[in-house]
Amino acid sequence: MGRQAVTIRDVAREANVSVATVSRALNGHSNVAEPVRRQVLEVANRLRYSPHAAARSLSSRSTQTVGVVLPDVHGEFFSELIRGIDSLARTSGRHLLLSSYHGDPEEQAAALRAMRGRVDGLLVMSPYAGQPGFLAENLPQLPVVLINTQQDAPAWPVFEVDNHAGALAMTRHLLSLGHRHLAFVGGPEHNHDARERLRGFRDAIAAQEGARGSEFDGEFDEASGHRAGGQILALAQRPDAVFAANDMMALGCLYAFAQAGLAVPDDIALAGFDDIPLARFVHPSLTTMRVSIAELGASALKRLLVQIDADEAAAAERHVLTPELVVRQSSGGRAATAPARKKRSDG
Repeated sequence: MGRQAVTIRDVAREANVSVATVSRALNGHSNVAEPVRRQVLEVANRLRYSPHAAARSLSSRSTQTVGVVLPDVHGEFFSELIRGIDSLARTSGRHLLLSSYHGDPEEQAAALRAMRGRVDGLLVMSPYAGQPGFLAENLPQLPVVLINTQQDAPAWPVFEVDNHAGALAMTRHLLSLGHRHLAFVGGPEHNHDARERLRGFRDAIAAQEGARGSEFDGEFDEASGHRAGGQILALAQRPDAVFAANDMMALGCLYAFAQAGLAVPDDIALAGFDDIPLARFVHPSLTTMRVSIAELGASALKRLLVQIDADEAAAAERHVLTPELVVRQSSGGRAATAPARKKRSDG
């Protein structure tokens, strides 16, 4: 049995103010003293109060602000994602309210609740949201679009990358060059993107006679890539090629190999995933799967603005972006760009 919904009267009683004051505070009106506003928001967050959609529609006030809740803001992937979102937001006359939760579900829940009354809609990236009902319980009653987020029961539009197809294409590329012992540096254990990339790697290895794979843990950052690179170098039999599940880890591996005096790709081939801007400027330039990261962010915001302007209910739609294989120097193959696999978007 679900918990009883918290009402605006519950918030008013707990905060010791009137219902009208709670309404003004949550909707961002200027005629509320800042200490009172903070008190009301604190109580609303603690009680997990969400305004009823019908009540919200009675007010035509718009904040002209969009909330963006991400697992992190560190690294070139998130910089590119925010750049794409911000570019469209500026041309659309919208402000951004950005929050990150560093992979902590409790911090994420707090960040989502803190957006209430401050934004017209939400972009949410939640690759760690695997527990049943997490998003449904914590998302405020606002237009929402998800980015790279696995839904327990599809309820919102989602823009996602076909990570399995991308990893499959990259592993096949390395195998096509004659490499038979491949090492894979994975991402965080509970990250959906990381799991899909690992699945693509395993499927490609299983389909190739005589191929074998070695797997190493990573955290999608340079430090874990460097650590995995050291572990790979310590193997009794060094692999022919390394496929890191993102470019940041691939760059960490590249540094580890350079420190050990290995030449890439002559001594060991290397590839990544994402095609962050830095990938083409390192030496050797990095073979990778190109994800149009800025486009991903802009497309998600474009869909959200349609929802906001139409004041429509959320619809379960899947928009799938297919990554492209970008062959550069680090894998030893001839430079080329090719789609991983054509796949239709649903919705």
